[in-house]
Amino acid sequence: MVVRIIALSMVAEVCSIYLRRANGEMEFFATEGLDDKAVHVTRMKPGEGLVGEIMKQGRPLNLADAPAHPAFSYRPETGEDPYHAFLGVPLLRGGRAIGVLVVQNRTERTYTEDEVEDLQIVAMVLAEMVASGELISVEDLDGVELSPKRPERLIGSKFAEGLAYGVVVLHEPPVASSQLLSDDVAAEEQRLANALAALKAQIDQMLEGQHGLVDASYDVLESYRMFAHSTGWNRNLEDAVKNGLTAEAAVERVRSEHRARLGQARDPYLRERLHDLEDLNDRLLRHLAGAGSVARELPANAVLIARNLGPADLLEYDRTKLRGLLLEEGSSASHAAIVARALDIPCVGRLQGLRDRVNEGDPVIVDAETGEAYLRPRPDVVKAIQARIDVRRQRQAEFAKLKDTPAFTRDGVKVTLLMNAGLDVDLESLADTGAEGIGLFRTEFQFMVSEEMPRLTAQTDLYARVMDAAAGLPVTFRTLDLGGDKVLPYMEAEREDNPALGWRAIRMGLDRPALLRLQLRALIAASLGRPLRIMFPLVANVDEFRAARALVETEVAWAQRRGRPAPSRLDVGAMIEAPSLIWHLDALLPMTDFVSVGTNDLMQYLFAADRGNPRVADRYDPLSPPALRALEAIQRACAETGTPVSVCGEMAGRPLEAFALVALGFERLSMPPAGIGPVKQMVLGCDREAARRGVSALLKSGAGSVRNEIETLARRLYVAV
Repeated sequence: MVVRIIALSMVAEVCSIYLRRANGEMEFFATEGLDDKAVHVTRMKPGEGLVGEIMKQGRPLNLADAPAHPAFSYRPETGEDPYHAFLGVPLLRGGRAIGVLVVQNRTERTYTEDEVEDLQIVAMVLAEMVASGELISVEDLDGVELSPKRPERLIGSKFAEGLAYGVVVLHEPPVASSQLLSDDVAAEEQRLANALAALKAQIDQMLEGQHGLVDASYDVLESYRMFAHSTGWNRNLEDAVKNGLTAEAAVERVRSEHRARLGQARDPYLRERLHDLEDLNDRLLRHLAGAGSVARELPANAVLIARNLGPADLLEYDRTKLRGLLLEEGSSASHAAIVARALDIPCVGRLQGLRDRVNEGDPVIVDAETGEAYLRPRPDVVKAIQARIDVRRQRQAEFAKLKDTPAFTRDGVKVTLLMNAGLDVDLESLADTGAEGIGLFRTEFQFMVSEEMPRLTAQTDLYARVMDAAAGLPVTFRTLDLGGDKVLPYMEAEREDNPALGWRAIRMGLDRPALLRLQLRALIAASLGRPLRIMFPLVANVDEFRAARALVETEVAWAQRRGRPAPSRLDVGAMIEAPSLIWHLDALLPMTDFVSVGTNDLMQYLFAADRGNPRVADRYDPLSPPALRALEAIQRACAETGTPVSVCGEMAGRPLEAFALVALGFERLSMPPAGIGPVKQMVLGCDREAARRGVSALLKSGAGSVRNEIETLARRLYVAV
């Protein structure tokens, strides 16, 4: 009935529908004009024929002489020999092509733009009707892949360890349109125009630093603005509305076309542009719906699915209901991953094509022990993962029993285990984990999640709460580590070719002394006469540390002149993240009260590998001779001068890497809260002297990595890693 109506309205002699089956084949499903006996009999292999070409390209194919096309596949049983003119459009739903709608005529001619547009609108409506079961029963659609339903296993990278089983919640899901066809074209045109104007104004404000978009780089915002003002994108939306679609349906249609067209692109630049467009479409839909925040009510066992995520985006969700996080992109050193580890949320990233393989509410497994995700898992897989979750809970219970046990190695060396923090919620973990203090408090998170620059009182209140929660345990506050990939929404961003090597951390603080002095003033005020530890990030030469320490002394003098209490003890330290300091420790260490090794950035600079770039982030192993030799040199210099040294990078929170650090002589490790139990268990079973001898022998290895050798050594010494 449907193909007959379409053929009549399009003045076509043939109209046919092909639907995609689960194995990728295209089934000849209905026809007006071709041989009915071929229906449900003729099938095209994936990519075969003109229908396969349309599925692959995700766009219309308009031919005056179809048999002359190189992709044409002759099927005599259909009886299409007399027909030359051919127009086929994909049936798009949720960015996936589920079938193809074709019209044909005997006469050689090219269909007009209006005819192509009309058939695309019909295809959009048809796709929804087929998927909803309005046209064909569920039984008749058996085997047709209208949306992903089969179990799938995706392999990615583990960003934050753990296991979770829950249901899919899509980050920034599209706002569902209640209807596809508009009743009033003029009204829809005005709605679209208003929403586009609001979107463009919002993006312009972001670029001017007037709107709080958290953790977005200038390049991304500039891409948004470029696309938002793109004549082609705007015209496609406007044309779709003029042809009778609602504004929401127009956005979804343009989105589906971009997904189908660019989703298979090999060029990473094109794929990045698709992600920009996805976000732009979502924002436009929210403007049309009058919605603001991305956060919403979660089911009790939510697993958040996103292409990528900023740290503040993650914090918008109710963490008590968030069981896991799956990302298409990112890296283990990204700030979303760091926040996930801080919140103890299992996270797997670099899952290619994830968003297009799941539906809202699908059951899903996050296996962040192996770096895998199971979509719509089979019952036996669910049973196995639940058993592993139970075992993991038992291990957590064992770690909890060690909470009050001092971390001494078997040969009597005390290892101080501290935790990294940066959020109010982290403070709850201090007592639960048995951490002996906070070895790294990342003060920039307060700035990144705020709509405007935190005032002196807000900063002071936060730092005072942290010290109160520590209840006398040491807290090391790292001053603002901004810049690079951590751009504030309310500060003017400057484009840099290499932001990780650019204007960031202590460099920004020294160039903007008012910003740094305000923070130092807040820290001193929050101490209320208690001991205070301040640490400066990314010190690359001794002059930078000397200038930063002078600002601390200036602020202490400022407080004393006004009769305010100075810290009872003030320790000022530097983070060793720039390799340049390794060869100038003899000058630096006498000026410091302590130092801390930030292995995340140190490894990034040591290997010239951007830790935010998934192509190179895991290319080099921190358990390699050059990395271990650099760490040994730092530890030896600190031991010779009596300078307290700790490691506060991600290495410290992983038992195997922590084993190597202890073997190198480090006795203060600061890590995410979830790492304290496993690392303490490792320390309690470790003979430090035997470990030292084994690791020292590996430092001269010619191998690119000695991870396997260190793991073998640990097992030989019966150490749990």
